[in-house]
This record gives sequence, structure tokens and C-alpha cells, in this order.
Amino acid sequence: MPIRTQSDLPAKEILEHENIFVMDESRASHQDIRPISIAIVNLMPLKEDTELQILRSLSNSPLQVDVSFVALSSHESTHTSLSHLNKFYVTFEDIRYQNFDGLIITGAPVEQMQYEEVDYWEEICSIMEWSKTHVTSTLHLCWGAQAGLYYHYGIPKHMLEKKMFGVYKHHVMNRKIPLVRGFDDYFWAPHSRHTEVRKEDIEKIEDLTILAESEEAGVFLVIAKDGRQIFVMGHPEYDRYTLHNEYKRDKEKGLPIEMPVNYYPDNDDTRRPSLQWRSHGNILYSNWLNYYVYQTTPYSFINTAEIIGK
Repeated sequence: MPIRTQSDLPAKEILEHENIFVMDESRASHQDIRPISIAIVNLMPLKEDTELQILRSLSNSPLQVDVSFVALSSHESTHTSLSHLNKFYVTFEDIRYQNFDGLIITGAPVEQMQYEEVDYWEEICSIMEWSKTHVTSTLHLCWGAQAGLYYHYGIPKHMLEKKMFGVYKHHVMNRKIPLVRGFDDYFWAPHSRHTEVRKEDIEKIEDLTILAESEEAGVFLVIAKDGRQIFVMGHPEYDRYTLHNEYKRDKEKGLPIEMPVNYYPDNDDTRRPSLQWRSHGNILYSNWLNYYVYQTTPYSFINTAEIIGK
């Protein structure tokens, strides 16, 4: 899929080196095609890493995707330069009167705090409320998924005894739902979190369906009946070394961190980590784009005059 980005976004050069088709704004404007408009609320500290991971995950579809990265005005980022944010990001105020085909809300390193204690909680709530009327389908990742389940359905999160950290085996629960079309019965996916949302709490909500879970890591994938809200408890977008870098960082800080499970060959952290989740991660993002964004976007969202007039 051609991903439409600003021509000088740093991730663009890396993706092109990986033979992923990235289209700049100038070339995209000359194509007779309506791109899918996706807003990405990037809450991760290392924003450039997350940009690359998500764009890579969105790249396996024939659809053209126009990406807008959103930063929060109520929070000051300390790990990403202000020049990068000013150049490549918009604020929620910049887009609140626009409609988007899809929205992605990423994870964030604030899961051990109560939701209401997070400095940008009110702004995130405003975005989630806005998404009900301005977005066709919203994909929530990790903390974003927990926050979405709490905001939309009042489902609480619970602290774990130790960090859920590594790559875990999951079982597909309902193969008839298009989001998991093409999945094997079992698949692997990374987790990195200190909290969980419990299965029994989700099952109390008639509107929600659990699509995949793990004996070790718990619930992984949840969908609202209309597909407007999708919740992913892990990080299918992570690249090969993301967990390695987190592990190394926490060890250097002297934090109580265990080796990520099912990650290093023979549990030897000097060896190259095994990449076991990329294919199913790509299928998940591709299915979301196709079945819940592209094929269900209301006709009124489309700039028909621009298309028909060509």
C-alpha cells in the first residue's frame, strides 16, 4: 500500500530502504484515488520509533493511506524534539472539525497511574468522544485499549504482580469475524505492560466480543459489535528489537525487570531476538483497514465532488 506522508518525515527513508512503497504529498495529489484518511494519536515517548512501526504495519494493503500524526497540547513531550513535533504533528484542535476514516490511539507509559491522574486524560477523553461522530473505526493499542475500555464501557484495569513482558501465544476465539480473517488458530504477539483488563469484566458487556486471548497474557483482542471500536492489549506493531531495547533500558536503570519470555533463542539475551509476530500483525492492520475502515466509511465522508469532477 502506498503510505502518504510528508516528503521529509524521517520514517519515510527507512521504509523506502525496506522496499515499502511510501508516497509523498506531491505524487499522491496526482492520483485519481481517494486515500483513506488515518489519524494517529501517538502517546509513546519515542515518537519516531512508533511512527516507523505503525507505518510499517499499515503498509500491507493496496489502499492509499493519508496519515496525520496527532500530538496532545496538554502534555509536553520530553523524548522527541519540539522541531519534529512542530513539523510533522498536528494538535487535536487542528483536526476536531474534520472527519477521518480511521483513528489509532497508541499505548503510553502511564499505565501504573490512575486514568484521572494522567495529565492529558481530559484531552484523550475528548478525542475518544469526538471519535464517535468523526471517525469510522478506532484502533486502540495497549494502554490506549485499556483507556478506551474504561472510557466507553467503564471497565477497570488491574495491576499485575509483575510486568507482562515478552512474546505470548494466543488463540483465536471467533474465526467468523473479519478482523481475524486469515489468522491461524494460534499466533504470537508481544506484550509490555504492568496492568490488565480481565476477561470476566469484558464478558459482562453485551456489546463486546473477545476475538483472541492467551493462557498466560490474558485477553488480547476485543471488538465492539459495530466494529467502530477495536481494542488490542499488546503491541503487534513492535519491531524485532523493541522489547530488547526496553529490557536493556530497564536493566541499565536498575529497575526490576525480567528477561522477555519467548523472545531470545535459548533465553540468551546476547543473541538476535526471534521475530515471530510480524505476519499476524500485518494481517490485523490490513483487515482493520479493509473491513472496518475502507468498506464501511459513510458516503458523506467522501469528497465526491473532487472525485466525480475528474
